[in-house]
Amino acid sequence: MGDVLSQSEIDSLLAALSSGELDADDMQENGEKAVKNYDFNRPAKFSKEHLRTLEIIFEHYGRLVSTNLPAYLRKNIQVSVASSETVAFSEFSNALSNPVILGVVNFLPLNGNILIELSTNLGYAMIDRMLGGDGSPLEKSREFSQIELTILEKVIALLTQLMRDPWKNVIEISPILNRLETNVQFTQVVPPTDMVAIVTLNIKMGDVEGYTNVCLPFVTLETVMDKLNTKYWYSIMQENHDENYEEHIETLLRRVEMPVKAVLGKSIISVSDFMGLQVGDCIRLNTKVDSDMDIFVGNIRKFTALPGASDEAYAVRVTSVIHEEE
Repeated sequence: MGDVLSQSEIDSLLAALSSGELDADDMQENGEKAVKNYDFNRPAKFSKEHLRTLEIIFEHYGRLVSTNLPAYLRKNIQVSVASSETVAFSEFSNALSNPVILGVVNFLPLNGNILIELSTNLGYAMIDRMLGGDGSPLEKSREFSQIELTILEKVIALLTQLMRDPWKNVIEISPILNRLETNVQFTQVVPPTDMVAIVTLNIKMGDVEGYTNVCLPFVTLETVMDKLNTKYWYSIMQENHDENYEEHIETLLRRVEMPVKAVLGKSIISVSDFMGLQVGDCIRLNTKVDSDMDIFVGNIRKFTALPGASDEAYAVRVTSVIHEEE
């Protein structure tokens, strides 16, 4: 590392450059080549190519989380990859807060475990949301109760299972959440000096924003490191491209269940009449007996039909199809 210049030396250098006594181009040509020290105690086992591929995997993972997690929290979730880096495991563990939300995941069929760390402010907000609140975090951190940990365990288990699809181009995994810890001392999955890749996801849930760190030890990914490059990634994606993809999607859509309802008619009555209804009372509708009924698929008026029966069940016979332009 070069010597640090004093303020007077910096002023003299700027004055020489301004007067033309020194030429910046000549200084660059005659300057020494920058040398980066290599620490043999911390070998760089993850290359930039590996980290870039991990970012691609977790960009896909983030899209899945932002799609599936709102079904549990009933709130909009935005997930994006913030950064990726390689550090010693001791640096990662020392940077964690106390208490911490840390899921230990068995990354089957690979050897070893990975860690999923969820920031505590997001954890408190998710607990509040799943218990009927508006998803507000606590002003001051505290220890989690056993009930709160049970709720968080379900969230981390969901985050674990969503990793299957993003990793399938590298290896078919079956991750299992072993346990949830709040103390980093009980999550020493690798020696402190071992290198790990940290992928940081930014999660925004309403007005609450926090980070989720995924810790991937080198010893766990060692057998698939050759596959963690973009060239292999895109070649596999091209090989797995299905020419009948649209037909496959159409087949899946045909299996989706949709509520269908037949509306006999509508009527307006007073609250007192409604409260006084008895078995056998008649309500006058706004439709005639021989007129077609409206059939709704979801909330869209799609067919008209006549009422009838099939064996011993009520049924309708479709008389016309209402197209979208109508």
